[in-house]
Amino acid sequence: MQNDCDRFFVLTGGPGSGKTTLIEALRANGFATATEAGRGIIRDQAAIGGPALPWRDRALFAELMLSWELRSWHAARAGPPGPIFFDRGVPDTIGYLRLCGLPVPDHVASAAKKFRYAGRVFVSPPWPEIFIQDEERKQTPDEAERTFRSVTGVYAELGYELVPLPLAPVEERLRFILDRAVLACT
Repeated sequence: MQNDCDRFFVLTGGPGSGKTTLIEALRANGFATATEAGRGIIRDQAAIGGPALPWRDRALFAELMLSWELRSWHAARAGPPGPIFFDRGVPDTIGYLRLCGLPVPDHVASAAKKFRYAGRVFVSPPWPEIFIQDEERKQTPDEAERTFRSVTGVYAELGYELVPLPLAPVEERLRFILDRAVLACT
């Protein structure tokens, strides 16, 4: 499936590295955004007593992540023109499965190849100074580092250009992304 233009920008990396804060800053500055699947699924599944939680059924959690990311991709395609920033993307599902030592089903690999994003993917490196755990983020700093390596490896294998974000205040990260993303869409 052909992306309608290179306006779908992914922010990825390990948990607790500032991605969501940056997505919120982009939204506050008037840019279209797509929220992360993981936290939303955890919140919903916990609220209903569902089984699709990473500490209960990792394969089912991955399926819901894939579904969420595909829905976000389609919603962005149907939405207004201009750049949209995704807090993770379809390839993150593969990274998660690999991290968990689970097989990557053919349909998940196919989705990552068919539902593409802009060639430039912004990567938030591990940042121990801001990493915190909470009710939804139960990973350790070591797991965050391994997640970072897993998801960035998948994006690299799929031919995306990885652009590491600076470990800097959100305003500086915001300018960094806008200088490299919005110009690419014009």
